[in-house]
Amino acid sequence: MSIRKAIWGEQLEAIEQNLSEVDPDLYGYIRDFAYEEVLAREGLDLKTRELLAITSLIALGAPKELATHLEGALRNGATEREIRETIIQSALFVGFPKALGAMKMFHATLRKLLSEER
Repeated sequence: MSIRKAIWGEQLEAIEQNLSEVDPDLYGYIRDFAYEEVLAREGLDLKTRELLAITSLIALGAPKELATHLEGALRNGATEREIRETIIQSALFVGFPKALGAMKMFHATLRKLLSEER
């Protein structure tokens, strides 16, 4: 399975289309380098990579991408507690306002996933 499918799940086609519409060349670099090379490397499992992505995206203030990787972390074995702890840990280094925003987004993500299961 591709790394993109493992992270993006059912949103794969929509995300690919959106990124391609923004710029097909940039999307090619994201797809081929970021996902299929860097994220596919051995040494860290995908759950750990997603938890690291969450911290980085909180620091960058990239909420749309953060939402994608919150779901990706859950899809790849991260527990709710592990994600909460990742967000809390990030507060020490990137600030409480950013961590609070991320926690709110995580709550929204959990509500969304719960409603999709019903």
